[in-house]
Amino acid sequence: MGDPKKEFNPFGMLTYLVIDDFENFRLSMRQMLRSCGADRIELVANASQAIQFCTYNHVDVVLCDFNLGEGKNGQHVLEDLRYKKLLKRSSLFLMVTAETSKEMVMGAREYQPDAYLTKPINRAVLEQRLNALISQRNILMPINREIDRENYPEAISLCLQTLPRQTRYKTWLMKTLGDLYFQLGDLTHALKIYDDVLAQRELSWARLGRCKVLLANRNFDQSVEGLRELIAKHPDYMEAYDLLAEGFERQGRPIQAQQVLEKAIAHSPNAMLRQKHLAELASANQDLETSSNAWRRTVELGTHSIHDRSEHYLALGQVLSDLSEGDTQEDGVERAKEALATLKKMEKRFETEEGINLRSRIVQCRVYAGQRQEKQAEELLKAIQLVLEDNASLDSRTELDYARTLFRLGYDTDAKQRLAEMSERFHDDPETLQKIESLLDEPVGFRHQVKARTLNRDGIKAFESGNLKEAAETFSKALSIVPGHPALNLNLVQVLMKEYDHNPGNTDLLKRCQACLNRLEELPEQHRQHRRYSVLQRKLKGMME
Repeated sequence: MGDPKKEFNPFGMLTYLVIDDFENFRLSMRQMLRSCGADRIELVANASQAIQFCTYNHVDVVLCDFNLGEGKNGQHVLEDLRYKKLLKRSSLFLMVTAETSKEMVMGAREYQPDAYLTKPINRAVLEQRLNALISQRNILMPINREIDRENYPEAISLCLQTLPRQTRYKTWLMKTLGDLYFQLGDLTHALKIYDDVLAQRELSWARLGRCKVLLANRNFDQSVEGLRELIAKHPDYMEAYDLLAEGFERQGRPIQAQQVLEKAIAHSPNAMLRQKHLAELASANQDLETSSNAWRRTVELGTHSIHDRSEHYLALGQVLSDLSEGDTQEDGVERAKEALATLKKMEKRFETEEGINLRSRIVQCRVYAGQRQEKQAEELLKAIQLVLEDNASLDSRTELDYARTLFRLGYDTDAKQRLAEMSERFHDDPETLQKIESLLDEPVGFRHQVKARTLNRDGIKAFESGNLKEAAETFSKALSIVPGHPALNLNLVQVLMKEYDHNPGNTDLLKRCQACLNRLEELPEQHRQHRRYSVLQRKLKGMME
């Protein structure tokens, strides 16, 4: 007969993967695991070997060093395995590290390893930590198996059955129940779970869960307030920042959402997807400095990440193009150079991706034009047009970007024709139609857009305060930048009509009104300003008669 202790040792039932770039440490870990009763142990030196092994083999326990030399680190390994679903919920991932910097811990914690082990490790510590984790794993295995199968009702049933029997795991079971009810869309039961927990004890995950339910139920104010309080008490709780940013966005407060993400990134700068979210928000808020910094960091963090995308490089190139446009001083020149270098790097890194060179050239063309290098811009445009002869229809993002470049090089008629054809193709896509409309309204560069929008706001303020002359002058200045802008033309018409009410004999005011309306003769009926245009046109006709 075999040794009963060995037969029932939980270590011997599991498979192990040790990932470390130092051979001595790998061998030492294997020796310690064997002395605990483990038998099936695989040793690998780097991230790619680890991911390949997990692709073809089931692993119960992963012990991964954070620093793995060149290339991916332990955080990237965990990110990859979670994203590709190569680890079951019942598998254990332990991050092993000699480094204890806040930046490293915060970054790795984003992907929730089951535990940290700090080097140097001895057998007693390893056995104690693994014993506790394996014991919990075995008891909760039936629940995790059903979650892996996405059989959430059965997982809920098992959680409810286990609660009275395993009170030591009550926190895990309640948290899992809340998550499962939420995933099923049963918000009433999810809220009850979180409220029951909070009635007994203030736990940050329960407070976050409650705010998540409130947000899903469109109780935006309550959710935002709860999340603000949670962050004040737990400033390192990253998930709360992400949810608060989402809450502000749902309230239509994108600037506050951006500020929240900036605070989160100050605490945990290595979360790539949060950097990307900040880049997108800042860009929408016209804060291109912040956007360019966040896109730059997104690209850097993406070097070894499963979430690396060509779009990140393209977005950085586009933002740098906007920032460098018309700026031929040192800063502008450096940004233009960085934009071109970023786009070239994108072409090389994603060379097998369809259309990547075309998308790159479209932005490069704008960069050269913005730096007044017309010859290079025109040469690139010819090369683009040759490619487009074989690509009649582009995806909406590339088509919009190409139209923007045509406008930038002064080919307004061609740009408008492409956008008109695009409107037909995407007639049932409101988001794309909105982008087409915005580009037609403001086909100028970023700096001019900002100036025109600022003048528009100033003109509205002057009109509302009754200063009609100042309002008319301000709207006229804005129209010298974007002469075809529908809202600006109609704003000026309203001011001039109001002036005419005070000076009924001044027919020049009516002629100026007519000139503004003539600019909008081809305004499509679908445009959100068309109804206002029709009303003002009828009113002007009546005033002239």
